Amino acid sequence: MSIRLNDIAPNFTTDSTAGTLTLHDWIGESYAILFSHPKDFTPVCTTEFGAVAQLVPEFAKRNTKVMGVSVDNTEAHKKWQRDIAAFAGVPADFPIIDDTSLQVSKLYDMLSADAYLPDGRTAADSATVRTVFIIGPDKKIRLTMSYPMSVGRNFAEILRALDAIQITDGAPIATPANWVPGQDVIVGLALNDEQAKDKFGELTIKLPYLRFAKAPKKG
Repeated sequence: MSIRLNDIAPNFTTDSTAGTLTLHDWIGESYAILFSHPKDFTPVCTTEFGAVAQLVPEFAKRNTKVMGVSVDNTEAHKKWQRDIAAFAGVPADFPIIDDTSLQVSKLYDMLSADAYLPDGRTAADSATVRTVFIIGPDKKIRLTMSYPMSVGRNFAEILRALDAIQITDGAPIATPANWVPGQDVIVGLALNDEQAKDKFGELTIKLPYLRFAKAPKKG
């Protein structure tokens, strides 16, 4: 199946380093980031999981849970977590799920329906399992990103995108290119100038259809 923005995130139940988890129950009323990788004990992914481990407090401030997906088993994950912690300087205490069955990788369209794990496989056999999904409390897919094997993911960008998703969630605003928290936002075209001023205060009008306002405070 193909996963598109605003689809309901496919639900699943599987084993993990935090015990048996069902995705929708685990998300609860939070946002969630589901990020996957092709194999434990690989160099790029160790740096990525280390980056996530360091950012866990930032995700928590944003009411966001993080879950790693791997097509290795839970026993291997728990051993790998020690390497991640040694590299990152903090424990990797977010769940990493066991996807040796490829259930999740196929549900989320990372691998084809006929994919399997060959004996003596390398990371290249599951190279397409290099994706990121941001999921809202409504269990809908809000963002997807896919990366090649040679390119480590930029989790600062993923955090920035999460901030943009949260500040625009349910509001008639959008964020411009390269936006970071604290910068002005774009007012949606559903509001005329007067309505926009009433809601957001003074506008900076660059073009009739491109109007900026101070970003509303979260919460």
